[in-house]
Amino acid sequence: MTRRPFRFAAVVRQAESAKAWAEQARRLEGSGFDVLLVPDHLVGARFAPIAALTAAACATTRLRVGTLVFANDFRHPAVLAKEAATLDLLSEGRLELGLGTGWMAADYAGAGLAFDRPGVRVERLAEAIAVLKGLWSDGPFTYQGRHYRIDGLDQLPKPVQRPHPRLLLGGGGPRMLSLAAREADVINLGMRVRADGRGPDGADGGLAAFLAKLATVREAAGDRYAGVELGTSIQQLGVRRGEEAWSAADSSRQDETPQVLLGTHRDIVDKLRYWRDEHDISYFVVHHERDHLPFAPIAEELAGH
Repeated sequence: MTRRPFRFAAVVRQAESAKAWAEQARRLEGSGFDVLLVPDHLVGARFAPIAALTAAACATTRLRVGTLVFANDFRHPAVLAKEAATLDLLSEGRLELGLGTGWMAADYAGAGLAFDRPGVRVERLAEAIAVLKGLWSDGPFTYQGRHYRIDGLDQLPKPVQRPHPRLLLGGGGPRMLSLAAREADVINLGMRVRADGRGPDGADGGLAAFLAKLATVREAAGDRYAGVELGTSIQQLGVRRGEEAWSAADSSRQDETPQVLLGTHRDIVDKLRYWRDEHDISYFVVHHERDHLPFAPIAEELAGH
C-alpha cells in the first residue's frame, strides 16, 4: 500500500460569537490542519453541525469541514442528504461527512428518542448510507429497506464532489468496523462504546485491541483497503520542551497506541511516522481544543508528507 500523506483534523465545539468562530476556523487553516470537525449531540455546550460548518466554510478558503460524527438517528437520511449536498456546494467541495449510529444515552433520553440496541442502530446506519449514496447519485432513487423507504426521489443540488463527499465512519466494535471497511472513505478507529450508551468500554483499550481493530478493517475491506484512509483520535497529548518537568496525565492502557502522544516534539513526530509507515494510519484528529495550539507545530511539520 502506498503511504498516504498525513492529514490532521481538529474538533471544535463552540465559540462565544460568530467573529470568534470564524477566527478559530482561520487559525486552524493557517496552522497545518486540514479539517475542522464538529460533534453532533443534543446535550452539552456544542454548536449544531450544519450551521457551524457553513459558517466555518464561509470564513475560510482551503479548510475542509466535517462532522465527528452526525448521529444517524437524529435525521432522516433524505434530509441529511439534502443538507450535505447544499453544504458541499456552498463550501466548493470541502465537506467530509462523518456519520455514526448515535450512541450517547443522554441525547436519546433528553429528547425522548427510542434508544435501540446496538445491532439495530448499526443496521439502520447501513441503510442510511445506502440512501445517502443513492440520493447523491444522478437521477431519481428508489429504496425499500426495513428502516427507510425512498420512492423515486431526485434531490437537487447534487454534491460538488463526485460521486459523493468523503464519508467518514468511526467505531471500535467489529460490526461498525466491518461496515466502515465496506462503505467508508475514511475510518476513525476508536474504543468500543458501551451498549448502555454511557461512554467508551474500558475493557476495549490497549495495544492488542487497537491492532485487532486494524486487522478487522483489513479483512473486511478486502480489495478496497488500498483506497481507504485510516485514522484515529488523539485523546491525550503531552508535548515536553527541553528539560521541563513532565506534567502529562497518568499513563493508561492506551499509551502504546497512537491515541496517546507523550514526549518531545521529535518523539511525537516519530511515533506518528511509525503508525503511518507501519500500520497505514495517516489521519489524526486532535480531539480536545486545549491541544490545538501545542499540536500545531507537529501538524505544520508533517501535513501533506
